[in-house]
Amino acid sequence: MSEYILIFQDMLDFVMGSTFVKCAATDLAIQWFGWAVAAALKTEKFYDLAGSGTFILLAHLSRMWGGTGHVRQNVQTGLVTAWGLRLGTYLFLRIMKDGHDRRFDKARDSPGTFFVYWTVQALWVFMTLLPTLILNSERRDEPLGPRDYLGWGLWGLGFATEAIADQQKWNFKQDPDNAGKFIQSGLWAYSRHPNYLGEILQWCGLFLSASSVMRGVQHLSVASPLFLWFLLRHVSGVPILERQALKRWGSDPAFQNYLRNTPLLWPCLT
Repeated sequence: MSEYILIFQDMLDFVMGSTFVKCAATDLAIQWFGWAVAAALKTEKFYDLAGSGTFILLAHLSRMWGGTGHVRQNVQTGLVTAWGLRLGTYLFLRIMKDGHDRRFDKARDSPGTFFVYWTVQALWVFMTLLPTLILNSERRDEPLGPRDYLGWGLWGLGFATEAIADQQKWNFKQDPDNAGKFIQSGLWAYSRHPNYLGEILQWCGLFLSASSVMRGVQHLSVASPLFLWFLLRHVSGVPILERQALKRWGSDPAFQNYLRNTPLLWPCLT
């Protein structure tokens, strides 16, 4: 019985920790303010920028509020910052070039639906960043070890994969000769969504390193990379793009061949 009481106490301390609660409140405040502005202007142009910016802000705030500044915390915060700066800049430049994001075609003029999108973004930010918030709130430290280096290496592999895939697709779309075509070269020859693969690898790596100082209920934050995988694989990422691709190129024999021979997400897995 005493073990269950200790677990419950750990959970209560975890939920009610001041840094944890302040980060959750800050996250919601930013997204709901962003929704109010976006709904008034009927634009989605700064949606992704607000999301990546919130990641960076919460990572630094949690480190500051945690008040310790251990090496592992500093590295973790730096990696989140690098991810947010690269992806946020890329997505913002892309939407400024395209002028719109098709995900919001049915939400842009509906404040209620738009609110759901912004609230889901708040949940995405908080759940994905959960291991980092736990790490930065933890005053206890452990020596750096293989788990940290493996996690950071996995993050580096994911970062490179996502950045290269994004750049390859950007270059492909910039070429007038590719107008109306689909990309199937570079990393896109090994996965139909290599950018999402890179995204998942990065957050798996960050969880792995952060878990070095986790205790008890804190290990449940493994839900973070699992939530991200589920969101991208089954909700807002892969399903939407697959439907759009089938609608556009479904009758193209070359695209049918690409579907048969190129794994959906994980290379070497059909």
